[in-house]
Amino acid sequence: MSTLPAAPDTIDFSSPDFKDGAAIPAKLTCDGEGTPPTLVWRAVPAGQAVETIVVVEDPDAKDGAFYHWTAYGMTAATGAGLAPQGQFPAGTKEGKNSAGKDGWTPPCPPEGEKHRYIFSFYAIKDASALEAGASPEDVLAKLEGAVAVGSFTGTYERK
Repeated sequence: MSTLPAAPDTIDFSSPDFKDGAAIPAKLTCDGEGTPPTLVWRAVPAGQAVETIVVVEDPDAKDGAFYHWTAYGMTAATGAGLAPQGQFPAGTKEGKNSAGKDGWTPPCPPEGEKHRYIFSFYAIKDASALEAGASPEDVLAKLEGAVAVGSFTGTYERK
């Protein structure tokens, strides 16, 4: 089960690389190039949010939720956007993942275990004021009171 908070409104959030609930292509994992998927968002509530935040969570990790990626500082003013392979709009900052490294860490579950990866896109009403390299816990604290969220899930199992 995800540890991420809910929000009163929804955002259309997806990836052209895989469908919600489908397997994540191996090229986007530790068994391939490990590049982040392309992300697409639409319908960020106009006038209600000033910033957006991306969080990627593996709720099936052995020691509890593992955060593979946090990105924040994106303006909500455009209402829609595209981040090809993790190339976010100017001004976006990335936080540390649960491995303690900045930016994206690709899915890499233990062999024979199928894990879920929840990609969430939040719209928040106040600027986060987070610096680059913020901890997952600091980023998650900014999600409380979010005005909208969109999410999709991919799975991956190493053979």
